[in-house]
Amino acid sequence: MKVVAFCGSGRKQGNTALLLNAVLEPLAEVGAETELVELAGNEIRGCMSCYVCYLEKNGSCVLKKDMVNDCIAKMVAADAILLGSPTYFSDVSSEMKALIDRCGMVSQANGDMYRRKLGAAVVAVRRTGAIHAFDTMNHFFLTSQMIIVGSNSWNIVIGPEKGEVMDDEEGMKSMRILGENMGWLLQKIKT
Repeated sequence: MKVVAFCGSGRKQGNTALLLNAVLEPLAEVGAETELVELAGNEIRGCMSCYVCYLEKNGSCVLKKDMVNDCIAKMVAADAILLGSPTYFSDVSSEMKALIDRCGMVSQANGDMYRRKLGAAVVAVRRTGAIHAFDTMNHFFLTSQMIIVGSNSWNIVIGPEKGEVMDDEEGMKSMRILGENMGWLLQKIKT
């Protein structure tokens, strides 16, 4: 069982990373190999709609100067994919949006490479706009023909400043339940 989590925050080890780590913890407890990939510090260009991925069908993006092809390879190798983003102007970060667009385009160009993998999105929010960010990431899973894993509530945790998501007890409980649910489902699928 392999789970890869992509943190779309522009800040390393911020609230979004804390949420993703909270989901990964129960997954590791049931024996899943987990990895957190932070997009912070990497310039990720958006999709150019050049459609070279459709022409070459080699499972990669024509843009080679950033980390996206490495991310695509990690998604292909994983059984489950987590996406996490802070809420920027009522949506995902620009890094997360670029990752979604390019990974999604390459997947569709190559026979839907993430089809039937598990997926879940988590959102860190200061105040408002989290549902739209949550929806954006879930649309990536749905159009990729993935299976979305849920928790006991929306996977949204409130925390204005770095580290303050830990004070949202209900939200952090939802993160743990999400990890437990994903771990349970992975075990059922792998047996």
